[in-house]
Amino acid sequence: MELRTHQIFHDLCQHGGIERPEPGTGLKLTFKDTKGNLLQEVEANEGDDILSIAHEYDIDLEGACEGSVACSTCHVILPQEYYDVLPEPDDDENDMLDMAFGLTDTSRLGCQVKMTKELDGITVTLPAATRNMFVDGECTSMS
Repeated sequence: MELRTHQIFHDLCQHGGIERPEPGTGLKLTFKDTKGNLLQEVEANEGDDILSIAHEYDIDLEGACEGSVACSTCHVILPQEYYDVLPEPDDDENDMLDMAFGLTDTSRLGCQVKMTKELDGITVTLPAATRNMFVDGECTSMS
C-alpha cells in the first residue's frame, strides 16, 4: 500500500507540470469529440499521461481527482489497435471505468495512459459527457 500511495503522490506532483516538446519532435496525439470532430492535434513527450497533455493544451478533459484514480472524469476512448498495446488496466482503474459515462471496450482513464512510441499518432475520443461521482454523486456533466 505504501508503494501505491507514493506513486499517487508522485503522479499528483507531476500532474499539470509537463513541458511541451519542441515542435516536430514530440509524439503525435489527436483529440476528437464523440461525433468525430477534430478538437486539436498536439505533440507530447514520452511518459506524459493523456490527462496532463489535455490540460497542457487546454482541452476539456476534466480530471476531477487530479489523476489519483478516484473518479472517471478523464475517461477517454482509444482505437482498438492502440488499446491492445497498453498494459491491462489495474483493479482501481477498472472500478472507476465501471462508473464512466459511455463506457466502451476500449475505454481507459486518461490519467493512466502514458505516451510511448507505440502510441505515436493515436487519436483519442472524448465521451459526450462525464459522470463525476468523486464530487457530486450521480451528477452527469455534459462536455
